[in-house]
Amino acid sequence: MARRALKLASLAAATSGIYLYGNRFLDPNDFGVVRVGRAIATTAVISYDYLTSLRSVPYGSEEYDSLKSQIKELFLSFEDTPLGAASLAQVHKAVLQDGRTVAVKIQHPKVQAQSSKDILLMEVLLLVVKQIFPDFEFMWLVEEAKKNLPLELDFLNEGRNAEKVAHMLRNFDFLKVPRIYWELSTRRVLLMEFMEGGQVNDRAYMERNGIDVNEISRNLGKLYSEMIFVNGFVHCDPHPGNVLVKKCPASGKAHIILLDHGLYQVLSESFRMDYCRLWQALIKADMKRVQKYSRRLGAGDLYPLFACMLTARSWESVNRGIDRSPVSASEDVEIRSNAAAYLPQITQLLNNVPRQMLLLLKTNDLLRGIESALHTRASASSFLNMSRCCIRAVSTYQRSKSRSLYRRVQISLTEGLSLWQINLYELFLWLKGSRLGNWVIALLSWMHHSTY
Repeated sequence: MARRALKLASLAAATSGIYLYGNRFLDPNDFGVVRVGRAIATTAVISYDYLTSLRSVPYGSEEYDSLKSQIKELFLSFEDTPLGAASLAQVHKAVLQDGRTVAVKIQHPKVQAQSSKDILLMEVLLLVVKQIFPDFEFMWLVEEAKKNLPLELDFLNEGRNAEKVAHMLRNFDFLKVPRIYWELSTRRVLLMEFMEGGQVNDRAYMERNGIDVNEISRNLGKLYSEMIFVNGFVHCDPHPGNVLVKKCPASGKAHIILLDHGLYQVLSESFRMDYCRLWQALIKADMKRVQKYSRRLGAGDLYPLFACMLTARSWESVNRGIDRSPVSASEDVEIRSNAAAYLPQITQLLNNVPRQMLLLLKTNDLLRGIESALHTRASASSFLNMSRCCIRAVSTYQRSKSRSLYRRVQISLTEGLSLWQINLYELFLWLKGSRLGNWVIALLSWMHHSTY
């Protein structure tokens, strides 16, 4: 959300000729550095001062040629055309002298210096809007931008996040996180293992490569349920360009490749427990607990709207049980029309909930977009995975707070029983949907009728 707001602010300012990185308007003096000096900028892996000094080097000069030759010492090859570009950085494919293929993420020129000006501009614009419309309650966007943008601009922080999440989710053999080459990285340039694949929302790519769409959707749900409910350390930018899929030629297994680790949300223990219990209540359609934990998360009397925003389902579906039926076209239309009608209440709600919730709402929306593209939205397996993680998280928390051995054993037994029930229900759903299951049901039905 903070990034979107920055782009809006950038767009408004760009009309007056101000240089803003979000829209990639470049002043003529920077053009040579950006166009020709991208490769040279990667030598900032040697030192930050080296990068800074390049801006004063005239293109085509003897000094420029000298610096360019140093590129050849570092890289065997370097592709000038970026693999991907965003408002903060762009990524190039390169080969090191030792033969390793790497991805080189380079921060756009002037981003560091311009970012504080952009945030100030956004703050001024929002204050002006608030003066015109007193009910406007989006000043929290500035707070989020001030907190998150400096972290995204520090590529060393991104590298640390990548290593942390790779270690945290090491038991998921389908997850791949690029290795960071620390000896060649700085705050503005990040070198990492090169990984490629199709975008996670590209159903046609998966079908061409024999990748099970349902398996990918299920595994993606496992990843994010584990991050949100169990660990409280959440990758908050799962747009399709940052989540790739690829079938391993050796094992035949489909891998999920998680990229761009600049934006993470760390959840406090109290918030995470309330969020776990709220989702448990939503899955069970326990409206009393939905109300209780929604209020604890700042929703107040707007808890029905909050439940609908979290699940992207109608209030009727929430009451009936969000795992009971998939989203229909008519329900989607209803949700979109209600979003416009309830905009003031949505604004109020976003202003009241804990700041930790904001990036989670964004993450939920991106994940739902992927599920919609893959036609796997609201599948029973996704809710079962969430339930497992919620049960484990709450049980771990309860054990940590209990001093009684008997109580800890009791909690563990209850946890085991609950997980066993979910496994049994998942087996039932699999049998119900499989040919073997249909054959077993038909056989049992035949035996029942034969008996009578």
